[in-house]
Amino acid sequence: MYLITVEGGDGSGKGEAVRILGNLANRMAFPNVHITHEPRRHSELGKLALNAVSKGGYTPLEEAGLFAADRVDHSHTWIRPRLLKGDLIISDRNIHSSLVYQGVVGELGLSQVAKMNAAAMIPDLVIWIDCDPKKAMKRINSGTLRMAGQKHEYFETTEIQTRIRAGFKGILSGEIETPPPFSRCTVMGPVLNESGLDDLEKQLSQVLSTFFNRRPEPLNVSRDEVDRHLLKSLTTGVQTQQRLPGAPSQHISLLEDWLDGMSPSQWMNLAEDEWDEKKAKSSDVPARPIAHSSWAILGTLSLTDTTDVPTLHRQLGPVRSVTKRHTQRLVKWLEQERWIHRQQSHVPFAEAQMFKLRKSRLGYGRLCLAMWPLRSALASWRRSNPDTDWKHALEQIIIENEDRKVPLQIRRAVKNVFERLHLISSGHAECPVPSSDEELLIWWATEPPK
Repeated sequence: MYLITVEGGDGSGKGEAVRILGNLANRMAFPNVHITHEPRRHSELGKLALNAVSKGGYTPLEEAGLFAADRVDHSHTWIRPRLLKGDLIISDRNIHSSLVYQGVVGELGLSQVAKMNAAAMIPDLVIWIDCDPKKAMKRINSGTLRMAGQKHEYFETTEIQTRIRAGFKGILSGEIETPPPFSRCTVMGPVLNESGLDDLEKQLSQVLSTFFNRRPEPLNVSRDEVDRHLLKSLTTGVQTQQRLPGAPSQHISLLEDWLDGMSPSQWMNLAEDEWDEKKAKSSDVPARPIAHSSWAILGTLSLTDTTDVPTLHRQLGPVRSVTKRHTQRLVKWLEQERWIHRQQSHVPFAEAQMFKLRKSRLGYGRLCLAMWPLRSALASWRRSNPDTDWKHALEQIIIENEDRKVPLQIRRAVKNVFERLHLISSGHAECPVPSSDEELLIWWATEPPK
């Protein structure tokens, strides 16, 4: 889902930073964390780029062209497919190295380098690792590869490294304007790497926390497309569950009739009636069931047979992510309030407690997943209309009138709701998924005939 790049001069400690970031990120709710680097040492294009900087004698334009070719190929054959799955990718170097090494030091110009790389993925977060060039050169000269004579690059001199450091400072601090589309990157740093590894890890942990707490929109993939990919794997698991040997693989009660004869708006009213606001506040969980964490956990539980908290936390994925501590707290409260119940673990010596969403709450959990793209709009509507029946909410959000124009963001969210309903069904047996705003309003507010 996110591409994180680590930038800085040679010998600044980027490789160590990437290793630490990988360990930190593995504790978060991403399906997978991948480590990569540019240029690639195991691709033909990457080898050409490495050869250019190892031997020297190439013009800045030739160097930039080789790096760009490797980067664009890397972006579309390896990086983007993993971003679509919700994975996190951490790259040792990316576009900003080309901007500095060929654009600034090679005097090719930032605009020219940016145009050559315009088809590449845009880093969501750039972490700037900084180090005094003299210390960096000591690290380079004492490195195993350099001492063995296996690796040498023409710009590994204190003089050039000083110019490189100035280039990174100018671009990553904002003193020099970065050309589009790479002006959209979030840059954090400098992370000064002149002390021990403990200090470096502390700084990097703070950087990651600050970035992910903002819940930024990913730059290279659609957030909802990523979440639907993860939901598809969960719904596949539900579809293949069987009640008895030889029974149909997709049982009607598992996916098709989850609204249980009620309209979505009735489920919204029921959830509020059953959610004790005072108890919730005293337990440090959301005061209303429509909060991000409530919808994330209830929705995920609705497509999970029986699970423990660590597994549930991983299944949330990056879009519905909630901290592990808050997940534990909310699961405990949901059990107390009889939204979920504890299950006996059949795994020998397993210590984690197993939980399952009660069937009487299944409809609301699935509804959380179906309406997820409109959650913020629905929450905003409820704050403005605290005493109004939920059956009026959707019409007032998605239908235009003389006084109100529907934002593009809402129209996109409605399309994403249609896509999600195709994954988990309309919730009514033998009832097709809504395909227009009018049908969606009827589905939302009308109780099906008995």
